[in-house]
Amino acid sequence: MTDKISAYSTAEPIAAVKGSNGNGVVTDKSQQGEATAAGVSTSQTGDTVTLTNSARSLQKIEEAVAKAPVVNSAKVAAVKQAINAGTYQIDAGRIAGKLLQFENGMK
Repeated sequence: MTDKISAYSTAEPIAAVKGSNGNGVVTDKSQQGEATAAGVSTSQTGDTVTLTNSARSLQKIEEAVAKAPVVNSAKVAAVKQAINAGTYQIDAGRIAGKLLQFENGMK
């Protein structure tokens, strides 16, 4: 999901946001707590960014997609051949189970 940013021209100079110290530090409060619990000290010098639950969900989805296996061409060819031959069997219960598993994983 992407949002289009309008009213922005690359010809315009980019200025620092007022109140920004320009150090570019971006922190995630959940990671910050984990770092402190792990004995890693973090310093709070400047502005911070807190990720919303939606942003965290998108990160998880992005990681899952990156870990997804590459398409198995041999299996795809075998399924195509079975469909063309009219011998492909659909297991509705298995499909329903996988859909429920997917939906539960999205929460």
